[in-house]
Amino acid sequence: MGTWDTGPFDNDTAADFANTLDDAEPEAREALIRGVLIRTITATGSLTEAEEAVAAAALIAAQCPGGEPVDMSYGPEKPMPVFPSDLRVLADEALARIVGDEDGPASNWVDPEDWKQWRAILTRLRAVLAPPPPSIALFDVQP
Repeated sequence: MGTWDTGPFDNDTAADFANTLDDAEPEAREALIRGVLIRTITATGSLTEAEEAVAAAALIAAQCPGGEPVDMSYGPEKPMPVFPSDLRVLADEALARIVGDEDGPASNWVDPEDWKQWRAILTRLRAVLAPPPPSIALFDVQP
């Protein structure tokens, strides 16, 4: 596996995932993304699809308020469908698994000097994907 930078699609595995999405029928793309996220969340042992899950999370985050567009150099060339809001939660959970796996994908595919930058990218993605906190009234004011 090769990596050339710290972005979500800056590795061979994620670029291959982008090609898979491009080759899939438009109506199948959401299922491919959902599947990789669920398998990452429920994985036992090593997270074998972590690179794909990070790429999927970036695609979902790109559609959220505050999300950044995906670099089309290595990301999918074809437009993605509008993703349902429940994928935000799955993407955030998958990223939490990946970030929490100290000996996992980060140690295998990110150069040590790029660790902080890669971690910051995942933190930004999670901030965009996280649902806003519920508004809680601090005081019940009666007129």
